[in-house]
Amino acid sequence: MSFVSGLPKAELHVHHVGSATLRTVAELAERHAGTTSVPTDPEALAEFFTFTDFAHFIEVYLSVVDLLRTPEDLWTLTYDVARDLAGQNVRYVELTCTPYTSIAVGISAEAYCEALEDARRRAEADFGLTMRWCFDIPGESGIPSADVTLDTALRLQPDGLVSFGLGGPEIGVPRQQFAPHFQQAIAAGLHSVPHAGESTGPESIWDSVNHLGAERIGHGIAAAQDPALMAHLAEHGITLEVCPTSNVRTRSVPSLAEHPLPTLVAAGVPVTINSDDPPMFSTTLNQEYEVAAELLGLDDQGVADLARASVRASFADDATKAAILTEIDAYAADA
Repeated sequence: MSFVSGLPKAELHVHHVGSATLRTVAELAERHAGTTSVPTDPEALAEFFTFTDFAHFIEVYLSVVDLLRTPEDLWTLTYDVARDLAGQNVRYVELTCTPYTSIAVGISAEAYCEALEDARRRAEADFGLTMRWCFDIPGESGIPSADVTLDTALRLQPDGLVSFGLGGPEIGVPRQQFAPHFQQAIAAGLHSVPHAGESTGPESIWDSVNHLGAERIGHGIAAAQDPALMAHLAEHGITLEVCPTSNVRTRSVPSLAEHPLPTLVAAGVPVTINSDDPPMFSTTLNQEYEVAAELLGLDDQGVADLARASVRASFADDATKAAILTEIDAYAADA
């Protein structure tokens, strides 16, 4: 759909490491040749990225994390992510980053933030893309990782940081255990955007709203199982960051045809369309918009409304929102 490719967009749920393209991974693997199992040959690398199940996806994801060993590696990844997004006419992105995994392998919190910030400034100058950060807790690593993530966010306060999140596996990781961390982050002016209701039921979404002060929910598709929850989300304007292809690839839903996006929209739940870990799931943000258009039966103007919804749900400043919305309006009017 050519309309989608030219449409100015905001991307609100996309992971830093999960955005590593084959080109970027090959470059990093070459940089660390002899000390990684990640292949550098393009065909072998494409096969390496073909997942058999969610456990295999996690295995591959962690092998890419292992390639991020220096601040220079982080810079390369961040800048390449910006270039790829800008190529899809993304004007604003909130990139979910996990400082703990880099700090745990010996990169200082200061060097981590400096690499991200330098890449952000260069990308904004080179591509006209506004980048912001969500620092997220890798839930499977427990309270120690939450302590490190919060300390990095509040002590260093990088200019691009706008939100505080919680990622990783949901099963066996109760949301409420991180309530003190989210309370401190919110008190410091950060927005709350935990993952919930992707591979677990509606209760993890309720916990995120009630205990973590969630303003948006990463995924949240299990809300479709609970009419009272959908009504609550609609009433309070709590947006779900929906990533359709990701949900199928991780087996969170059986197929795109069975995706609950139409149910959520019909109930008035605010949603945005996002790509999650696009190269790893063989998708792009543009493709996710096309998937959503198919699921919701949207014409071009309906797709433009999806783009507007993402801008409005973002944590961009008012001037940035206004500029992108004006650009969307002009583009849609010419379509």
